[in-house]
Amino acid sequence: MNLARFFHPMRELVPIFEKQASLLKESAQLLCEMQQTLDPSRWRQAFYDIRNNEHQGDAMLTEFREALRKLPLGTGLRRELSTIAMALDDALDVIKDASNAMNIYNPAKIDPQLQELTRIIVEEARALEQVFPLLSDIRKNASAILLQTDRVTELEHDADEAYEAYVGYIFSEEPDLREMTKYKNLAELYEKATDTEKRVSDCIRITLMRYDN
Repeated sequence: MNLARFFHPMRELVPIFEKQASLLKESAQLLCEMQQTLDPSRWRQAFYDIRNNEHQGDAMLTEFREALRKLPLGTGLRRELSTIAMALDDALDVIKDASNAMNIYNPAKIDPQLQELTRIIVEEARALEQVFPLLSDIRKNASAILLQTDRVTELEHDADEAYEAYVGYIFSEEPDLREMTKYKNLAELYEKATDTEKRVSDCIRITLMRYDN
């Protein structure tokens, strides 16, 4: 099926995708900044800011669905674009949950490995932010889109390795079982955030592959 004719009206959706991606990157940066301090008041403020972004993200998803409903797109493409928007919203939800966990667990320290995991979350979000403007001309920008989605995949693999190494580290080095559990749970949430961002990237690749075929 030739989808070229569908992508001109799809450009109306790109600004919404861009706003979702911007909220995701801002929230990822806030989560990363939370790892640089042990001040609970700064953790709380960051969580409130991320939660506000998540609420805006919900509104953007509603706006996306309304805009999509009005466009003359095929059923398959409509479904794939919806999946991208929902994956972005899911990623923002996970980052909100991770920031809330910082406040709930109140960890005694923040290991460099946790800081590294949140740095990867930010880098994935930055790569995704660069993708969405390219969707306005998907044929012309196919190589650039693939470059950024490959970058997200590489980062997610780095996060998997960092998570596994960190879990081994805390089980062998952390004497306080309660604190160890906190660190493990935080690492799991951060690794999950990298997975959800990769899910966004995977959805974009599926749409690109279908278009090229």
